[in-house]
Amino acid sequence: MSLCITNTMSGRKEPFVPLKEGAVGMYVCGVTVYDRCHIGHARALLTFDVIYRYLRFLGFDARFVRNFTDVDDKIINRAREEGISSEELAQRYIDEFHQDAGALGLLPPTLEPRATEHIPEMIALIDGLVEQGKAYEVAGDVYFAVQSFSEYGKLSGRSLEEMMAGARIEVDDRKHHPMDFALWKASKEGEPFWDSPWGRGRPGWHIECSAMSTKYLGQPFDIHGGGQDLVFPHNENEIAQSECAAGAPFARYWIHNGFVQLAREKMSKSVGNILSIRDVLERYDAATLRLYMLTTHYRNPIEFSEEALGEAQRSVARIYETASRGDRVLGQSPNGDVDQGPVEEFRREMDDDFNTPRALAVVFEELRAVNRLLDRGETRELDARCKALRTMTGVLGLMQAPPERFLEDRRKAGLARRALSEDEIRGLIEERNRAREVKDWQQADDIREALKEKGVLLKDGPSGTTWELAE
Repeated sequence: MSLCITNTMSGRKEPFVPLKEGAVGMYVCGVTVYDRCHIGHARALLTFDVIYRYLRFLGFDARFVRNFTDVDDKIINRAREEGISSEELAQRYIDEFHQDAGALGLLPPTLEPRATEHIPEMIALIDGLVEQGKAYEVAGDVYFAVQSFSEYGKLSGRSLEEMMAGARIEVDDRKHHPMDFALWKASKEGEPFWDSPWGRGRPGWHIECSAMSTKYLGQPFDIHGGGQDLVFPHNENEIAQSECAAGAPFARYWIHNGFVQLAREKMSKSVGNILSIRDVLERYDAATLRLYMLTTHYRNPIEFSEEALGEAQRSVARIYETASRGDRVLGQSPNGDVDQGPVEEFRREMDDDFNTPRALAVVFEELRAVNRLLDRGETRELDARCKALRTMTGVLGLMQAPPERFLEDRRKAGLARRALSEDEIRGLIEERNRAREVKDWQQADDIREALKEKGVLLKDGPSGTTWELAE
């Protein structure tokens, strides 16, 4: 089986055939940098990170472009509230984004273009549309004429009438049609601006992605991605302006990830029910958040759940603990041939529209197989199977640190969250041992319970008392 992708444009699962054999061009709509990213953003970031990793695993020369929107009404308004320039605000949140991306363990994209660095390309694109009669200027604003593109609505599968019924449309009598959208906006007092044939102004949101994607990937290109909320109007408008400008298809495969929901409502800044990536990573490591996201198919919505995150945390611990056990038996890096059986099964699942839930089932079946070998002390197959486990978890981005270091870092983070130190725990265990020696069972039980309340679990065995942190 070869890779198949559910194409939003057709609504069907289609075999993936790139324009150029062995190469893939992928553009993913990035963030508008006026605030920190939330876990709704993390869903998209992790989805396309795994897709990028998998394309590279398949041997494709993958060119991945993800942009920054660094000029926008929200940026301008936030900067005005804080008394700083739009450029300063945008740079702050680009830096914040990179901090979050590093914490999540994302592979850097090939390119991260910024909208403000591509104004000439946008002006040229708009100018061409005006010359063709596909766009028109009104008092320094330029609008795209949606009725000039007969296929408008083909991505979302809706007519203009249906779009109007479901959209919040700002009344503007200057428009030829209520759904016409801004390509260029005349500047207002105190706003950033650039010179253009229509006067000083700044680009609309949709035109930037058309200009940047086609500059770096050509037209058409292979894959365009983003969250489901971008299908309309953003992606629909990109298609209209790009295909009118070039007279050619825009993108060949459209991939959209589902929402993260809180109490069955989409998580977004406009609703106000957000959890920032930073907030979540203060309580859970990045591998846990990644595994939690991957247990649901990327196209489906996912309900934010502390219980599910706790389960993911335990599963991640199993992966790293097994890898650590294998390292201790085999040495720090398995160097034999990989067991291709599980890897091929993993690949079959990922080839089916990047089906990470089923691919994870293969990973955990292999995890059980490796643990059975370790429990029985059998080493003949161990090297190849550990290598298979590392290969699969590597494709999913789940193992980005040496197992021992990861487990130690998790242990330290857990102690820090509980405001405890290992010396304190050892001291309480020694105090408990003394109480047990004099048969003061009440004090011994009190110490055990006090530690348990702080999330420290004691285990008595032949070689003494050990401890571990509750997840």
